[in-house]
Amino acid sequence: MPGALTLEALKTAADAGEIDTVLVAQTDMQGRLMGKRFQVEFFLDSAWQETHSCNYLIATDFEMEPVGGYHATSWAQGYGDYTMKPDLATLRRIPWLPGTALVLCDVHDHHTHEEVPHAPRTVLKAQIARLAALGYKSYMGSELEFFLFRDSYEDAADKRYRDLTPISAYNEDYHIFQTTKEEEVMRAIRRGLQGADVPVENSKGEASAGQEEINVRYADTLTMADRHAIIKNACKEIAWAKGRALTFMAKWSNQAAGNSCHIHQSLAAIDDDRPLFYDPEAEHGMSPLMRRYLAGLLHHADAITYFLAPNINSYKRFVVETFAPTKAVWSLDNRTAGYRVCAAGTPAVRIECRVGGADLNPYLAMAALIAAGIDGIEHNRPLEPVFMGDAYGRAAVREIPATLRAAAAALDGSAMLRAALGDGVVDHYVHAARYEQAEYDRRVTDWEVARGFERS
Repeated sequence: MPGALTLEALKTAADAGEIDTVLVAQTDMQGRLMGKRFQVEFFLDSAWQETHSCNYLIATDFEMEPVGGYHATSWAQGYGDYTMKPDLATLRRIPWLPGTALVLCDVHDHHTHEEVPHAPRTVLKAQIARLAALGYKSYMGSELEFFLFRDSYEDAADKRYRDLTPISAYNEDYHIFQTTKEEEVMRAIRRGLQGADVPVENSKGEASAGQEEINVRYADTLTMADRHAIIKNACKEIAWAKGRALTFMAKWSNQAAGNSCHIHQSLAAIDDDRPLFYDPEAEHGMSPLMRRYLAGLLHHADAITYFLAPNINSYKRFVVETFAPTKAVWSLDNRTAGYRVCAAGTPAVRIECRVGGADLNPYLAMAALIAAGIDGIEHNRPLEPVFMGDAYGRAAVREIPATLRAAAAALDGSAMLRAALGDGVVDHYVHAARYEQAEYDRRVTDWEVARGFERS
């Protein structure tokens, strides 16, 4: 596909003066790209094999503050190096940055040379390997939503992120005329991603003023997670270059809908890529394997929520009648349910997890979904009856955890995730969740001041 590069193709492009810079990046706990810009000659000489980064990159908050209390790294341990090992299968051109290529890295311990277990890409690769041992291959597709603004990032910061102007003035869900006005940014995003080896299906207006959605092709799960991380970075960079700002916050405004990240998932046979969720003789075309996988997702819905909603703000999105789910039930073509079966009765039958927000880390979210699915398969868990009707209005139905505090407790207490991911990985992200909660708990919000300044 256009944009994909081999090492030899990169050398040819460098010799022709087409590429002079290589971005070498890993993903941090928040799913952001972190790394270095290499002169292409040096990358081709040696950095294609490895480079180094400070190990605090997988132990910080949004503000890049070193957070104490992690077992993996600390001031006492000196915040040493990790080794960034480029995965050359991810090498690609970046069309929106002149003369630039990008490669994603796995993260290795500088001393043992083993992959760092809590690094997001490592976490996902471990679950993919578990599936492979069972003879299965995972496919996923993530749908990303974001809000686009007339303001630039610099203007938004100067305004303290208040009184921002969305790119449109009204709900633009599927609206062709309104999205025509936004094509300067959205066309650049589609074309840029397509030229960066990220095959785009479409973009569309979403359910609030200024809200957009970008959809790319379903792929094997590691490829999809890599694409997801690149998509978010690309959208921000391209919007910035056009003088616009955008946000993937799960809920940027009380008055607007939330930004979701729906994750579609299916399994195929590892030897011949045969779809394994489809059984033409079964009800809704759902094979016994699919039913057990889905039962695992539901059985562990509480435990995996943190990886789908990792921030304080994530839980502001779970509001009834906003198309964000509040109940962890499954249904057929029903957008009020947390888990929806799409394309029932066809070979494309799949599970759509609607719980995640656009602020999730794709590697961690997809790893948690696979781990829960494997548990359902291995324990032959029975699938509960299909939910019918409006899930928002049902009281006696499994709720999605409503706060980060509740989700962190569920993660901490999950024997399944501790067995699947390892105690060290779970403890690392429980610590991250509790730090985020503690930081929020000690802050005085604008809402509190406006409500209580005079009335208290």
